[in-house]
Amino acid sequence: MIPAFLATRRGANLAGSAICLAMLAYALYSERVLGFEPCPLCMFQRVGVAILGAVFLLAALHDPTGRSGDPRGARVYGVLILLAAALPAYVAGRHVYIQSLPAGSVPSCGASLDYMVDVFPLMTVITKVLTGAGECQKIDWALFGLSMPAWVLVAVIGLGVFGAWANLRAAPSLKTPSLKNFTAPKP
Repeated sequence: MIPAFLATRRGANLAGSAICLAMLAYALYSERVLGFEPCPLCMFQRVGVAILGAVFLLAALHDPTGRSGDPRGARVYGVLILLAAALPAYVAGRHVYIQSLPAGSVPSCGASLDYMVDVFPLMTVITKVLTGAGECQKIDWALFGLSMPAWVLVAVIGLGVFGAWANLRAAPSLKTPSLKNFTAPKP
């Protein structure tokens, strides 16, 4: 049984946006309060989750099938959500892969992300972060044996599937009952 809030596309998209916001809030909490220093791949994951949350929010605000009943706009949002979820899923998958490598087989730590952004062109920074990132092998936090990037991977895959399901499924009928077969009660 689907909760009433999630039965509509708007509610499901708002829920997806709220989950992305909660993920970003926990990332900030873990950085500012718990003292974990985010590596470059963590920062890229945050950007990807923020983009995914923005697409969910845009889909909720636009609500393309509200009164018209035309599902084309909702289909576009379903595909956009899948594409937006692919970015942080790829980065988190790369991060989990780097964390699974034995010590010594990961490329050495490079310059900080702030320095690279100041010195190199954007595409060079992206390439360096995704191909290197020895500083990203360290696991500071784990829950049920999964590191934070592994949980991000699980969450964004789940959000992508949820967003696609919410926007590509047939919308519940919001039509008013027909009065064609209505008979008035006899006095």
